[in-house]
Amino acid sequence: MAHEHHNHNHSHGPGHHHHHAGENIKVAFFLNFGFTILELVGGLMINSVAILSDALHDLGDSLSLGLAWYFEKVAKKDRDKEFTFGYKRFSLLGAIINSVILLVGSGFILSEAIPRILHPEPVNAPGMIGFAILGIVVNGAAVLRLKSGDSLNERVVRLHLLEDVLGWVAVLVGGIVLYFFDLPVIDPLLSIGITIYVLYNVVQNLRHGLKIMLQGTPANVNLDEVKTKLVQLPSVQAVHDLHIWTMDGTYNILTLHAVVPNHTSLAEAEVIKQQVRTAMADMDISHVTIELELPSEECSHEGCEPAI
Repeated sequence: MAHEHHNHNHSHGPGHHHHHAGENIKVAFFLNFGFTILELVGGLMINSVAILSDALHDLGDSLSLGLAWYFEKVAKKDRDKEFTFGYKRFSLLGAIINSVILLVGSGFILSEAIPRILHPEPVNAPGMIGFAILGIVVNGAAVLRLKSGDSLNERVVRLHLLEDVLGWVAVLVGGIVLYFFDLPVIDPLLSIGITIYVLYNVVQNLRHGLKIMLQGTPANVNLDEVKTKLVQLPSVQAVHDLHIWTMDGTYNILTLHAVVPNHTSLAEAEVIKQQVRTAMADMDISHVTIELELPSEECSHEGCEPAI
């Protein structure tokens, strides 16, 4: 007779990251939004279109941060009848939306920077230097705040802020050069280089997020190693119909069928399940669903497949 078990083995390792994620993003949001307001006022005061353009970009970042903050809060909700696996994937949704926003923002920056290579515009060098230093300090503080975060959402938000830090470094270098030399083409060249770097990282994060949404095998779990570890357990003769996916990049889920010896008692079955839970916890798998089968039984699921 098959024994079915649905285990809710909640790991406090990698899956425990959401505790501080929302707080980190909240701090980053207020830092970024406050600086955006300062940029708008300062840009108008020194009559700098470059600063105002960056303020527009930072405003988009602030909206993305606010969205990420909201989704991190939603992700902490307990599971219910509507979402039986819980709300962890809402954090992932925020990361994907933010990646798309960053792609659009990067396209906007490129559309502004490329024409300026052909037609350089005069820049207020002292104003650039002053705002660049302030921008590096404010956005750098926000990046450091998110440095320890390991959720996909935090990584994407950190990328938003890192783009700003690198952008302000470019503005600072460009401002210093422009203060001494009349070479306005330097600023758009630096901006294009930074934007290409950021775009590369955004595409990587977006691919990672989409793989999670499509229930791909988690990057930190090796399917062959999982199967090997399972069949090495004393009472597990074989495993099949093995599936691994992740809710948000850290909370990993496993379902499997395990073949056990004939005449396995209920007490022995419970021991086997506990052995599987322990072995999988060591491999960063937080939630395990096991169905035990005897050698004489056929797989009870239609379309049952052997392990890959």
